Formats: sequence, structure tokens, C-alpha cells
Amino acid sequence: MTDRDKLKIDQNRLNEINDFLLKDDNPLITNLLDLIEKHGGVDEINKKAREARKLDNLLASLDAKKSPYLKDLEWLQEQRDNDAFITIPEYRQKILGDESKSMKFDDSFAITLEISACQYFPWLIEEAKQAIEKGELMPGRFIRVRNMVEQTADNDVLAFAAGMQITGSSYVETLDTKGTSPGPDGAPVNVHLGGPATITGYFGGVGMPNEFPLKWADEYLNYYTKYGIIQVLNVNPGSVLVGYMMHKLGIDMEFKISVYMGNDNPYACLWTLLTAKLFSRDDGTSPLIGFNLANSVNNETIELSAYIRKDFGFEDVVRIEHHITETYKSIVRQPYDRLPELLELADHVKNISAKHEGAVPEIDASRDYPTDILDYFRTKEDLIEAGHMPKKLINYLDKHHALNRTAEELTKRGLTFLAAPKLHKT
Repeated sequence: MTDRDKLKIDQNRLNEINDFLLKDDNPLITNLLDLIEKHGGVDEINKKAREARKLDNLLASLDAKKSPYLKDLEWLQEQRDNDAFITIPEYRQKILGDESKSMKFDDSFAITLEISACQYFPWLIEEAKQAIEKGELMPGRFIRVRNMVEQTADNDVLAFAAGMQITGSSYVETLDTKGTSPGPDGAPVNVHLGGPATITGYFGGVGMPNEFPLKWADEYLNYYTKYGIIQVLNVNPGSVLVGYMMHKLGIDMEFKISVYMGNDNPYACLWTLLTAKLFSRDDGTSPLIGFNLANSVNNETIELSAYIRKDFGFEDVVRIEHHITETYKSIVRQPYDRLPELLELADHVKNISAKHEGAVPEIDASRDYPTDILDYFRTKEDLIEAGHMPKKLINYLDKHHALNRTAEELTKRGLTFLAAPKLHKT
């Protein structure tokens, strides 16, 4: 037996794991099954989510609530149906001139254009207006980290869900059961944390203690059935495992592993993808749709993670997500700009998203109010009272600019991207 052969997992070990999972008196599994049954069972849960997600039902709910967002959504639909947004051939012509007609573009390596965080629905509309006016691209993927209780109160959740149906972009919400702030009931998820002032404790891996992975699942099922939200952020090993099991049990959920999980080396990525493989469905699918590696990873780690992903049959299932820009304050050393490295990967690593969480560093540095990750923890009321909401819109449109810079540089090299598919025709 070679040293390599010694790593083979004995079938008896796998049998022991299956025996553990299937034990009638296993409280970990029983508690999860009971939670799913509380929400009506797998079939009823999926049925409610499908109905809630239909555009007509989302718009009807906004109409019933007399939401001012309804007019914005109607406008967005009209602009889409009237072909107001630049097409992909027109965009390539704009960047390359007549050279675009002779160049060949391989869509098999298309980079998803991702923006974070689109906290407020009106920002989506302002972004769309600018994209139409300037012939720019709308993101193919949106990340949101706004407090869920707050944004359900002002119908932002409904409006954004409808907006994504219109644009065809994918999007991710962040549940309140995440350790860094009070949960849906107002109580702290972790008694030792008090928001940003004590956030270093969260990065020690104590963000969702004790029973909170199941509370996270409970919160997810609530928003999944009421609003049809499929994809949410996942930040803890326990809730990641619970998500794998929920999907295996038949709930059509999806999640994105956050950069905060700290997958910063190939072996950490192997651990994550190994568990995804063990709990994948018979059709090869996994709820792990987005895998955001740590900001510290280099291209070799991304390539090795892609190697693992491909061998496990997840190349078209799991998107590797990587920050190209980050908020100027409170998270990384600046200047942080990973565009040159992305351009090196873009022609041979499939299913990557380029995430833009900050402006191009030189632009952020010039702002009197640069992007700051700690603003994600502030309430809408606080931002308005401080007079910061207009500044936050500028920050968001700066991220939009960074995203379009990425698309331009990809195009110059004959590389491709995924922008909002229902807005930018091919």
C-alpha cells in the first residue's frame, strides 16, 4: 500500500456515518425534521415558495400595500421591454469599435458581474437610469446584507425580489440570524457580541452558537415561503451543514458561503466542497451556489479550488466568487484591487463571479465619505438622520463604475461576462 492509498476512506467509516444520520433517536436530525414539518413539510414549503416568487404575486402584494415602488418596477419593465438597455454587441462595439465584429468571444468562461451590497431598492432604479443614459451594464448578480426585519417593514424585500425577476439577475439576501446583530426577535444571537464594537469576537468563530443554526433555518423557511427568497448568505459551519441537509431532504434552497467564513486555502476549500459532495442530491446538485473565498487568496488557491470543484462535478453548480474591489474602510488594507489577477484567470477558470464591494481604490480615496463595511450594520433611520443616505448612493454607483471597468477590461481581451440577462440582449 502506498502512502496515497492510506487516505482512502474505508466503506465501514461511511456506513458508520450513515448509521448515525439515520438513527431514530438522533436529536440533531430529529430537531431539523421537526422544524421542516412545522413549516408544512418539504412539498408544501416548496409550493409556497414557488407561488410567492411569481412576479405577478409580488407586484400584487406591493399594490395591496400601496407601495411607491410599484411605479418604479413598472418603469423598469417598460425600459426592458422597449430595449432601452445596451445590447452585448452594442457594448462590444462601444468598447472595441469595428474590431468587435471580427473578434471571437467564448461564453463558456463568462465572468458573472457581481455587486455588493445593494441595500435599498431605489438604488437599483438609480443604477438602471444611469446604465441607460451612459450605455453601461447592469450586474448579473446582486448581494444584499440589509436587516431583514427592517426591509420587510418598508416592502424593500418584495420590491427587490420583483426587480430581480425583471432583470433576470440572481441575488442573495442576508438573514438576521448571523451573530453580528440582534436576531429577528430583537434578542442578541450571541450574548457576547454587541455589534461592530465587539465584532472581533465574531471572527473568532463564535457567531452562531448553540441552537442558532436551527433558528437560521427557521428564519430562512419563513422568508422562503413568504417571499420566495431562494438564495441567502451563509456564514457558519453549522448553518452550512444544516443547509446541505435541508437541500438533501428536498427543500429547493440555495446559499452563498460568505467571505467571512474564511476559506483562504485549498484545504479549507476541499473541506467545504467535500461536505457538499457528501450531501449532494442524486442529480449532482448542491445548495452551495456561491462560494466566496477569503480576500487573502491568490490565483493558485482559486485554481486549485476550481480543480476540486471540477473533479466533484460542481463546475456548473458552484460559482467561485472573488472580491475585485472591497470597501475602502474597516475590512482590508488599501489599495485593494484584484482586477489584474482576475484577468489572468478569466480565460481558463469557469464559473467565477467578480464581486465589487467598493469603488476603484483611487476613487474611494477621493471621496469625503468612502465606502465602509460598518455601514452595513447601520439602520436606515440612522443613515437618514445623519444625512448619509445620498453619500451611500454615491458609494453604490462607484461600485457600479468598478463593475463596468471590469467588463470593459474583459472585453478588451476578448473575454466575456454575464450581465443582467433580461436587460442586455445578446
